[in-house]
Amino acid sequence: MNGVVTGVLLGGTTASGVVIAFVGSPPRRKLVLDDRLGPYLRDTALPSRLLARRGVDKGGRLERAFRDSARDIGARIDKVLGGTADVRRRLDRLGNPITVSEFRTQQGMWSLGGILIAVVVMVALSMNAARVLAVQGLGLVVLGALAGVFGRDRHLSAQVKKREARMLAEFPTVAELIALAVSAGESPVGALERIVRLTRGELSAELARTLSDIRAGASITVALETLGARTGLLPLSRFADGVAVAVERGTPLADVLRAQAIDAREAGKRALMEAGGRKEIGMMVPVVFFVLPITILFMIFPGAYSLTVSVP
Repeated sequence: MNGVVTGVLLGGTTASGVVIAFVGSPPRRKLVLDDRLGPYLRDTALPSRLLARRGVDKGGRLERAFRDSARDIGARIDKVLGGTADVRRRLDRLGNPITVSEFRTQQGMWSLGGILIAVVVMVALSMNAARVLAVQGLGLVVLGALAGVFGRDRHLSAQVKKREARMLAEFPTVAELIALAVSAGESPVGALERIVRLTRGELSAELARTLSDIRAGASITVALETLGARTGLLPLSRFADGVAVAVERGTPLADVLRAQAIDAREAGKRALMEAGGRKEIGMMVPVVFFVLPITILFMIFPGAYSLTVSVP
């Protein structure tokens, strides 16, 4: 039985390789718009890749075939799962320049990795004289593929949460620096340029994107509103709205920025207190279920032992 399972796995692996090679072959490869229009838009014609190549690039072909297979899997994942708008919003909040199709391709690569891990596990089980049925092997492969797809999605969500936490931690200091620069006589745009030049961090990168929008022709109010909508963080949205209203109505901008920084620090303190309360409740679990029973056992055991010894 183990030999049959091993033969099935090896045959399946060989068939998968043949399918990948067939899909990645030049007649089956899909041409993108860049490949079609590139030769007509370049200034100088590129030399022939066949003449410039020295030998056969097996690694490049295998990598290209794997990438094409991952892209096809990603396209099918996008058709099945959908949620393109949600993925685009999370990528914008992460500040990642990749497109949704490229993210789906990464999901396809993670799915292929999960399938490979499932095949390795099945081979290891069959070599250890464990019975692996065909249905169980197929279920393990499907589970590995799904784990790769949803694992990449969860990883994206975790990256967004970490970036937002860093931005919230940086926001009070950046707001105070902008208020200080404005109080010293800088214009709002000049203050943003100075802060972007002198600071490093996630919020500084977002402010750099805001400056790029302003230099591209957008007004400072529109650029700040775009910043608030892009990040999706309530303190930054309030900051953008406050600065926009102050610029439009002529309100002293430094006072508005100081008030925003104070509110951000108070919000950070409240979040810290809430996190401390949740951690305190979590710390009760080992105390109640581990420390307290052991303490009671140490208190009761000597008396119970003396009673059992004293009884004739």
